[in-house]
Amino acid sequence: MTRWTWRLALVLAASLMAAGPAAAQRASYGVHFGYNFDVDDPLAGAQATFPLGRYVAFYPTFDYYFTSGVSTWALNGDLKLYPGAYRVFYVASGINYTRVSINGNGSSSTNLNLVAGLEGHRRFGAPYLEGRLILGNGSSSFQIVGGLSWH
Repeated sequence: MTRWTWRLALVLAASLMAAGPAAAQRASYGVHFGYNFDVDDPLAGAQATFPLGRYVAFYPTFDYYFTSGVSTWALNGDLKLYPGAYRVFYVASGINYTRVSINGNGSSSTNLNLVAGLEGHRRFGAPYLEGRLILGNGSSSFQIVGGLSWH
């Protein structure tokens, strides 16, 4: 093999080894239900987890709040970190975009998310429970959700 071929093979092997742990993980999708304690309303939503590395994942979620006479929903884009080797406990932080509409008149806000949760790993899916603190515009909101994700 030529010197150029060896270099190419070395770069390719290093790339595959670096991608190994992330490639072994798969994206997951699921649904969740919960309660927001500051607005006193239940919520339902969907989430996805896209691994970026062995201990890091992009974690977008959507929440719809069942508020009487008001349409309220939120989009979240968080970075999830798994501090342990077993990937049971996680913390996350990111951006929250909330939209509130009353009789066609609406307002929106961009906030900061702080998340902590527990995630199980079963053959049928991954049940999880998390708490989310939403900070912004001089106020805060706390919600707890539980759900199930599938690969």
